[in-house]
Amino acid sequence: MTKVRLNDRLIAVTKPLAPEKSIVKGRDFRITVLTDRLFRIEKSRDGRFIDCATQTVWFRNLETPPYKAENTEGTVKISTAAVTLVYDKQSGKSKVIFKDGRTVKCNNSQNLKGTQRTLDGNFGIYRFQNGIMSRSGVAVMRDDGLLLNEDGEIVPKNADVSDEYVFAYGNDFRGALKDFYRITGGVPLVPRFALGNWWSRYRAYTQDEYVALMQKFIDKDIPITVATVDMDWHWVNINERFGTDYKGRRFQSPGWTGYSWNTDLFPDHKAFLKWLNERGFKVTLNLHPADGIRHFEDMYEQTAKAVGIDPDSKTDVPFDVTDNRFLNGYFDTVHHPYEDEGVEFWWIDWQQGTRSKMEGLDPLWALNHYFTLDNARKHRPLILSRYAGAGSHRYPLGFSGDTFMRWSSLRRQPYFTNNAANIGYTWWSHDIGGHMLGVRDDELYLRWVQYGVFSPINRLHSSNSDLMGKEPWAYRADVCHFAEEALRFRHKLVPYLYTMNYKTCSEGRALCEPMYYAYPCDEDAYKFGNQYMFGTELMVCPVVKKMNKRTGTASVKAWIPHGRWTDIFTGQVYNGGRVLKLFRGEPSIPVLAKEGAIIPLSGDAGNSVKNPENLEFLIYRGNNSFELYEDDGENQNSDISFVKTKFEVSEKEGETITFNVGGAQGDLSLVPENRNYSLSFADITSADVTVFVGDEKIKEEKYSTQPIVVLKNIKCTDKVRVVLKNYTIRTNVPGNEAISGVLSRLKGSNVVKGFLYASVMKKVKNRDYKTAVKRSILPERIKEEIYENMN
Repeated sequence: MTKVRLNDRLIAVTKPLAPEKSIVKGRDFRITVLTDRLFRIEKSRDGRFIDCATQTVWFRNLETPPYKAENTEGTVKISTAAVTLVYDKQSGKSKVIFKDGRTVKCNNSQNLKGTQRTLDGNFGIYRFQNGIMSRSGVAVMRDDGLLLNEDGEIVPKNADVSDEYVFAYGNDFRGALKDFYRITGGVPLVPRFALGNWWSRYRAYTQDEYVALMQKFIDKDIPITVATVDMDWHWVNINERFGTDYKGRRFQSPGWTGYSWNTDLFPDHKAFLKWLNERGFKVTLNLHPADGIRHFEDMYEQTAKAVGIDPDSKTDVPFDVTDNRFLNGYFDTVHHPYEDEGVEFWWIDWQQGTRSKMEGLDPLWALNHYFTLDNARKHRPLILSRYAGAGSHRYPLGFSGDTFMRWSSLRRQPYFTNNAANIGYTWWSHDIGGHMLGVRDDELYLRWVQYGVFSPINRLHSSNSDLMGKEPWAYRADVCHFAEEALRFRHKLVPYLYTMNYKTCSEGRALCEPMYYAYPCDEDAYKFGNQYMFGTELMVCPVVKKMNKRTGTASVKAWIPHGRWTDIFTGQVYNGGRVLKLFRGEPSIPVLAKEGAIIPLSGDAGNSVKNPENLEFLIYRGNNSFELYEDDGENQNSDISFVKTKFEVSEKEGETITFNVGGAQGDLSLVPENRNYSLSFADITSADVTVFVGDEKIKEEKYSTQPIVVLKNIKCTDKVRVVLKNYTIRTNVPGNEAISGVLSRLKGSNVVKGFLYASVMKKVKNRDYKTAVKRSILPERIKEEIYENMN
């Protein structure tokens, strides 16, 4: 049979050949100088090396950095402007000498780790694979992957080669990540709609039930942008329905794989998809591809013909990711018709092991790879699937699997998410609220939703039990209210999130970063794994344990870096350079804006993710700039068709605060011609405000409360200047109010509370309330909560 070539769209663009001048080699080794801090070391017994792309590394055609090579009888010493790599020919081992004289062996003894395949059934105990970051300053990535040839096919290695990449970036973690993307390919720009709220549930909805549910979200003004339909969209009871005798796998029914709409549940799937799409919902369907295309499927005849099977034989089309004919036919006949009807992308819920017909080929990797390439035929590509090793960042988004509904699952999920940046994997999507088993706990649900708002993808999800739905109204009234407000705020965050999405794509900067990326020289930055930077402006400290019943608050131990930080929800102001316990009731979790933070929000109603007509800003005093990035959100021409608008805040010697809106620049057809601005100066309590549009003064007002400057019908190209004078800065409450505030909320005997309050106040001297609290008989937890609330 004539070999079939993969369709062009399934062939990835790779440039694996390094310049000859970047290479230093001997009989059984080859070293490629990729950057001044990144080296490829190959070792081969027979002198054959690998020039193809691999599953992980696609680009070695980097410009050769200046270097000097000393190739002696025993060693090879390669010196760049940053480091010196020493390779021992006898042992095959290497070391790096930094400019400060420090010598580090090329191993992973202090590796900061990366991530893992899945959290299925996980209680919060992780077994991470190595990442490309290390406390020692040197990390090694071993490339054991298969090859990717010029025709886009996955093929076995043709040589017995040890292939390693040495990352010698010291504590420049962002630099390491950026260069990792240079050799592996960057993170694609995620479609804008993916950054809103997702609805997902493993449940056999009928068409009318699903429509009614989504209409309820609309009626309650809870913005949802992605509508997920789990596996019951297709026939599941196949043996009963079609008179077949298929066998299932462990924990999986014979109908786990399916491609034909269940017409009992969805009598008119085209109308169903049309209804969702017209109301701004993007649709994804769940897939378990392992059993191929069976003879009862609607598209069986076309698929069978495409792969060379006689349809009259009713021979099932086997799933085989190593067969080009199957891959071509699979996408053309199975997926494209549904995509043309309104399915935006696919949730590849692969759980059928790691083996395929090719030794060493994980079918999950192949599915992620080819599905992403194919999904790009009409718009920006997207999938939802599990992690399949280094390089998986090219295939967003990551589905982290089925977690238990337990505090222990939530407790380390932020750390799991942040740490994945250490292997470039920045777009985890969790089952927010937990998937299965566990316990019913309204507080747990709320904290999970609040974390989800400040995670890469906020996807509510649960198992097929009628008792486990994650609809906010399924929980008690106060929790429902707080959850709805959290989901609305996530939608407002889309302009901020999308700009950070652009930074990930263009600069290699993760949305959720471990604290040590921004503060690599501070030891405390390595101790708080659940705490993270959320984009350039915000720091998040999720609440992952239950509230104290007496105080009505939950605590989280946080490290506050140097500088001034302000909670965007409570207004609490923190001076940094210390470790502190933060206490929060149910309405919010600690989300701290840095000094000078500028946070753009959408003020538009509904679930649209179009570039908003109404832009709101949270602005914090200091000196900073923020460049808002906008494009059409879906097309692949974002490199040539986009708009950037620069915003700046500056504070001059405590006398004036100035906020500048630069005129929009770029393809102006992508944004509204006129916009409305709402500028909230969030850490100012009063001010005299003057507003200029261009050189014209249009407003002059005195604000006796927090200034919120509303500007209507401003041309997107206009430059706006807002000047604050005679302003009063936000401060925390005085010590006596901090003490009375905490004690008044404390549940218990009013007599006892009165005694405690009086005993503290008696100790106060010269208004030194903190010392009085410290010397008091108050419980330690109460003392800590008072300390947080003091100036």
